[in-house]
Amino acid sequence: MKAIINVSLKAGVLDSQGKAVHHALDSLHFKDVSDVRVGKQIILKLDTDNKTEAMADVTKMCEELLANTVIEDYEIELV
Repeated sequence: MKAIINVSLKAGVLDSQGKAVHHALDSLHFKDVSDVRVGKQIILKLDTDNKTEAMADVTKMCEELLANTVIEDYEIELV
């Protein structure tokens, strides 16, 4: 099983990397972009077929290490 975790800054948290990318896109004349938020994706290969246990374990991983839950949100997809 694979866990795909998307981590992004919470709404209201300044995304300086997103601002830099937005400025660069604007400089390259991509004018239709109104905002950019940059996040990260973490892909884990899990040696289990139990989705309930996997979701609990990956959630714990996110809460304890993979995401800074003070300023970041995360979404988990199991495939």
